[in-house]
Amino acid sequence: MDEWVIGIDLGGTKVELGLVDPHNCIVARRRIPTHDHEGPARLVTRLAQSVAELTATLSSGERIAGIGLCCPGPVDQRNGVLLDPPNIPGLHHAPLAALLTEATGLPVQLEHDAKAAGLGDFHYGAGQGESSMVYIVVGTGVGAAILHEGQLFRGLHNFAGEIGHITLDRDGERCSCGNYGCVETFLSGPRLAQRYGRLLAQEGRFAPAVLLSGEQVAALAVSGDPAAQQVLTEAGEALGAAVATLAMILSIDRYVIGGSVAKAGDLLLEPARRAVPHHAFASIAAHVQIVATALEDDGPLLGCAWLARQRGEL
Repeated sequence: MDEWVIGIDLGGTKVELGLVDPHNCIVARRRIPTHDHEGPARLVTRLAQSVAELTATLSSGERIAGIGLCCPGPVDQRNGVLLDPPNIPGLHHAPLAALLTEATGLPVQLEHDAKAAGLGDFHYGAGQGESSMVYIVVGTGVGAAILHEGQLFRGLHNFAGEIGHITLDRDGERCSCGNYGCVETFLSGPRLAQRYGRLLAQEGRFAPAVLLSGEQVAALAVSGDPAAQQVLTEAGEALGAAVATLAMILSIDRYVIGGSVAKAGDLLLEPARRAVPHHAFASIAAHVQIVATALEDDGPLLGCAWLARQRGEL
């Protein structure tokens, strides 16, 4: 659709805004702190100001058709309300879509951030040409967006895709959700940092004074750090087990991996590919494709742009 739109990716610490042209290119950006402790009204005021700044960059006669906004789940996307994302408590139960529409005069579509990123890759990235795919985000947490015949599968309560809490080891480490041995205990950024620190200690090496992020562990692995590479290999094997489980249930072939930890590339993805045949029927594993996102960090913004053009037609 030949329209200018704005995508907004709201996170626990920062908000990214992108002005997206009719050719689906992000041509201008803004970044502001979330400051959820200030409450939704203050946040929406600052978002509206950034939207106005982006709008001011348009040429005469051009206008913004709508806004797509994504944030961590759970969300009520139908009514445009954040529910209770643990990392942004100051915005719990905030009707952000309605508040931002009131402040800007533009229609606003709200979506879960993993689902928005999945839509971005499906329409503009590694999922182009596919009828179905699963997008898996590996960062602070692990989640998924399931697309079948071009449509998001949400489940009855819009909670479908919480693969970070598939149990891989019933006797494993305790997860933040209270369960044991979840995918996230092997794969999420904070757990990668913990595993890296423990491995250094076992080897008699000094762990960093400040615990690294998962993205930094991934960067160390790329630079050749053997301990970081071991941690990424183990994480990749866990990812492969999770993908195999999804393939057995969904019979979907393509799995697109995004998020900060996925920046390790094949150091994470190759162990995952090797692990799949150990956890799925050979006839299913033979079709599984595990690939990196083609959009890097822009998937959520471009997915939000796609949503903005739908204007409630989903």
